[in-house]
This record gives sequence, C-alpha cells and structure tokens, in this order.
Amino acid sequence: MQGVGYRAFAQRAARENSIDGYARNLEDGRVEVYAVGLPTQLDRFSGALRAGPRFSDVRGVDEQDAAPESVISFRIR
Repeated sequence: MQGVGYRAFAQRAARENSIDGYARNLEDGRVEVYAVGLPTQLDRFSGALRAGPRFSDVRGVDEQDAAPESVISFRIR
C-alpha cells in the first residue's frame, strides 16, 4: 500500500481508539501495524484499518498475536 497515507491514517485511528504501537512499511510494499490495547479498542482499530483511508484499496488485513513489545503511544516507523 503506497501513496495513500495508510501509516498516517493508522496513526490517527490508533489515537482515536487509545491504541499504542506502530506502523511501518515493509520491503514488499505492505504495511505492518503492531497494536496494543483492550479487546474492544483493538476491534474498532482493526475495523478502521480494514476500511483504510479515502482513495485506498485495502485488499486484506492479516491479524495475528505477536510477542509483547514495550511501546508508548503510536508511532510511524
């Protein structure tokens, strides 16, 4: 996903849902998002990521549990 501001969109959605974590581009063009929050917050955040920003074409969101990381706020890496 490139050129549509997806990482910045994820950051805004994270702030709206009180999510900590990060978003970063992967070498293959995908965006990786690491998110920490309560289950209800994560559900809302996931829904926003699936919808994506205006003019985006989100073709899929894969979710999986990840090892805990120490994160404060939500950052773009």
